[in-house]
Amino acid sequence: MTTVERTLISPWALRKRRGKLLYWLVFALVITVFTVAFVVPLLWMVLGAMKTAPELARNPPTLLPESFGAEAYTEAWTFMDLAKYFTNTVIVAAGAWLIQLAVQVPAAYALSKLRPALGKWILALMLATLMLPASALLVPTYLAITEVPIVEVNLVNSPAAIWLPAAANAFNIYLLKRFFDQIPTELLDAARIDGAGSVTTMWRIVLPLSRPIIAVVSIFSIVAAWKDFIWPLLVLQDPEIQTLSVALQRFEPDTPINLMLAGLVLASIPMVVAFLIFQRQILAGLTAGSIKG
Repeated sequence: MTTVERTLISPWALRKRRGKLLYWLVFALVITVFTVAFVVPLLWMVLGAMKTAPELARNPPTLLPESFGAEAYTEAWTFMDLAKYFTNTVIVAAGAWLIQLAVQVPAAYALSKLRPALGKWILALMLATLMLPASALLVPTYLAITEVPIVEVNLVNSPAAIWLPAAANAFNIYLLKRFFDQIPTELLDAARIDGAGSVTTMWRIVLPLSRPIIAVVSIFSIVAAWKDFIWPLLVLQDPEIQTLSVALQRFEPDTPINLMLAGLVLASIPMVVAFLIFQRQILAGLTAGSIKG
């Protein structure tokens, strides 16, 4: 018995010349609208950084700069000391990534394969946190950071103030668990028969099979830490250890607008390049739903 996929446009309509023409017109229109909506602001920011401040203030605005050059980028790099803030952001993003993998992978593995008591309730409570707006969690999280329970340590002005809350990401745990659910239980049973414990099974069997989804979670973790603004603004009050997003906001009142645009472009480049390099892995990890043997 063949399975027929139901779509908005029937195969019968697509076989007609009018149906094909209408389909491709709508497709081209949607692609054009979304491309313009996403690419034009980025292009305007890149070209705007090449203009002088008076040229940016003209009305009506000019589309292209009078002269092309990278002087604004080099000046912004020096004027705002972006090298220091890039380093701070790399430290924060790398630490958040490592902490998240160290916490989320074992948590998802336990919920998926070890089946703890009340595991479904624990997962449900985790997913319930996704229903809360991020702003509603700022105050309780900040209070927990200023006096960490049990150890009673104040983590303000420490990268750990960003690393530890980042580990509690229910969405990433859910992604990992759903992928782990697709791994055949027979593989894990065979490893246990050979004497492997739960940790060894996770390390030698589950993780090598889970590289696509781990790549996706890694990208999500790094991008979230790189672009976050509100939380680093609250917990990193010392200007010397602030991240790029916070530092650029602090420089904004006293910085020419073309240099500010150049700083924004420079801050965006690492994440854009990372997506272009790993886009295939991201799509593969999100669409992976089974293991073929």
